[in-house]
Amino acid sequence: MEKPKFKTVQEVVATGEGLPERYLHAPTGDGEVQPLNAAVPEMDIPAIDLNLLLSSSEDGREELSKLHSALSTWGVVQVMNHGITEAFLDKIYKLTKEFFALPTEEKQKCAREIGSIQGYGNDMILWDDQVLDWIDRLYITTYPEDQRQLKFWPQVPLGFRETLHEYTMKQRIVIDKFFKAMARSLELEENSFLDMYGESAIMDTRFNMYPPCPKPDKVIGVKPHADGSAFTLLLPDKDVEGLQFLKDGKWYKAPIVPDTILINVGDQMEIMSNGIYKSPVHRVVTNREKERISVATFCIPGADKEIQPVDELVSEARPRLYKTVKKYVELYFKYYQQGRRPIEAALI
Repeated sequence: MEKPKFKTVQEVVATGEGLPERYLHAPTGDGEVQPLNAAVPEMDIPAIDLNLLLSSSEDGREELSKLHSALSTWGVVQVMNHGITEAFLDKIYKLTKEFFALPTEEKQKCAREIGSIQGYGNDMILWDDQVLDWIDRLYITTYPEDQRQLKFWPQVPLGFRETLHEYTMKQRIVIDKFFKAMARSLELEENSFLDMYGESAIMDTRFNMYPPCPKPDKVIGVKPHADGSAFTLLLPDKDVEGLQFLKDGKWYKAPIVPDTILINVGDQMEIMSNGIYKSPVHRVVTNREKERISVATFCIPGADKEIQPVDELVSEARPRLYKTVKKYVELYFKYYQQGRRPIEAALI
């Protein structure tokens, strides 16, 4: 059961009363002695040309090979030539900043309701001792259109709703191409993953605001987790770093590459690919001086769909690793707040 809501981070900052203990991370006993804001190396991930991925040319095959390598090691790529203009992406950033700069009472018109994930505010508090993330967010189901709850769609700033609808439609084209490219990179029929993803698949978009934080060494923006989606499209902040991925027990920061969309594999794609493509654990660290924004879209298979390894990726040499799962996201949030990985429950 959800506990009573806490103030948003922007409200905490505005009161000037200092940092509530609920945000402070106690050091873990597993050797993690580094402060949360310690310097980390940059991850080495390629920028992939989305158009080339679907070309049958030699360059196209080379690009597929780069995709395969990146997704099977990091689980993350930067995608360029995605068909969405820089000017349009700038509009998304601008509207996100404008929304979070609105007076509290205006933002509260889209407030999240108890027991629901959609809306403005902070994430659910499920345990009395849950450490809170230093983030305010607006979480909206954007597709299918008949699943939209417009009471959570801001009417201010002007143009927000129309731009989000347009962005959703543009992203759908990217999602379709990326699913086909992943299938091709594994030498599968190109609709292999799309068919399992389903016609009733959901898109959820989450607008994130991380205000400047007085103790970036002890407070985290988003605690370590892997995504419960098939994959996630992210527009990271264009100037402020913060997103980090875990590989072989070490944290690495994501590079900021202009005009690209960062795509990371989610747990359901790891299951569909029988563990070949990795759903990476990632986190967001805070910054003492600067606010940071980002916009993530989660691509979630339809609730009626059974998600399992594609038959062609199971063999004697590579036995099936995962059970069949359904409604994976419902299981996901409970595990996330406990700092556990729900994909462990899907392992055979």
